[in-house]
Order: sequence, then structure tokens, then C-alpha cells
Amino acid sequence: MYDLHDHVLMKKPHACGTNDWEIIRMGMDIKIKCSGCGHIVMLSRHEFDRKMKKVISHAEKE
Repeated sequence: MYDLHDHVLMKKPHACGTNDWEIIRMGMDIKIKCSGCGHIVMLSRHEFDRKMKKVISHAEKE
């Protein structure tokens, strides 16, 4: 499963060429930030689950 500040791999690459995204907000909607150019996108949880391929790295727990 995924959590806040995890890096995820999306199925399709962003226009800048990377498909590595960081989760920056979770709730009914999920906000993700492109690791390449910093572009922010908000998706519904259902749409995010469909478009996500896998979790690349989990955020470190304090």
C-alpha cells in the first residue's frame, strides 16, 4: 500500500519524461508532485489506484 511522501511509479510518463511521482496529500483525493519538473496533479483515489503501477520507495518513518 502507499502512504504520504511515498514515491510511486505511474503507468504513463509525464510530459517532462519521468513517471516518478511523490504523494504530497491524501484524503478523498490524492495530490501528487512530479519528481522531474515539480508539476502538481490532483486525482481521485479511484483514478490514482488505476493509474499507479507500483510504489518505488516508502517515506522514512520518524
